[in-house]
Parts: sequence; structure tokens; C-alpha cells
Amino acid sequence: MAELITVARPYAEAVFRLAKQEGKLGQWSEVLANLAVVAQDETASTVVADPKYSAIQLQQLLVGLLGGNVGAQVENFIAVVLENRRFAALPDIAALFESLKVAEEGEVKAEIASAFPLNDAQVAQLEALLAKELKRKVEAEVKVDSDLIGGVTVTVGDLVIDASVRGKLTALATSLKS
Repeated sequence: MAELITVARPYAEAVFRLAKQEGKLGQWSEVLANLAVVAQDETASTVVADPKYSAIQLQQLLVGLLGGNVGAQVENFIAVVLENRRFAALPDIAALFESLKVAEEGEVKAEIASAFPLNDAQVAQLEALLAKELKRKVEAEVKVDSDLIGGVTVTVGDLVIDASVRGKLTALATSLKS
């Protein structure tokens, strides 16, 4: 998984620079999201991996799935991805592009895992604390993870804040062992 992200990063950054330069962040976001959905389909992956189809045929197929008239830059992007055998990296390219887009817009996405469901006031309070700390607007996605026992874990990009009971117990166990 980490390898695909490493492979995907230069593609996402290049597309982001191009989209930003031309003021087409929204259009590229939609194209990449659609390509990511196609790349996650087992049948599509099988077809792309089949050597009887040329890169040009696969490119035409993907362009057709996107609705046909997508523009030369999208066609070139698809061609490069297929030629370099990076089809499987498309979901990661789309995700990295979205994170770059959100960061450009002054927002960050936070994944909050909580042992119990959080009400709107608690989510708003966490978002406000994170916004103050990160100096950016925070959009939170909350999930319930009963394995945490209590508390929350917050993931914002590479930053992980573990304020869960499970995390504290693990830290305590580690310190007792050493």
C-alpha cells in the first residue's frame, strides 16, 4: 500500500499543478474520482492487465467510460498512466490530489475514530480545537471504533493523535516492559 502511494504522489502533484495553473481543480477532481472508481473494479483491472489489449485501446476504453470528450490533457494523463503500468495507483492518485486540493483551499480533512458515537457539539468542539492547532479549517469524518475502549484517535494526513484508552494502555504496557 505504501508503495502505491509513493508511486502515486508524483502523478497527483503533477496533475494538481496543471489543474491549479489552468483553474480546473474541480474538473480534474471529478475525472480522477471517476478513474479511481474504474480502477477499483475487478473487471477493469483484469482487462487492463490483459496483454491482448494495447495501451491505445485501453486509453480509448477509459476515455469512453469518462464520457468521451474529456480533452487532450486527460487523454495524455490516461496514456501516461497506462504506459507506465500505474492503473492500480489511480485510487491513490485521486486521494492525494483531493488532499492537495483541500489543502490549497485552506482545509484539511480529519478522520476521527471514537469509541462511542459523538454528538454534533462534540464534533464541533474537536474541529475547533484542531483548527486552532493546525491553523486551518478542519472537516471531520467521524467513525465509531469500539476497540478503542474510550477516547478518540484523530488522523490528519501524517499526523496521528491517539487520545484513546487503548493507546494509553498500550503505552503503559510498553513502558512497564522496558
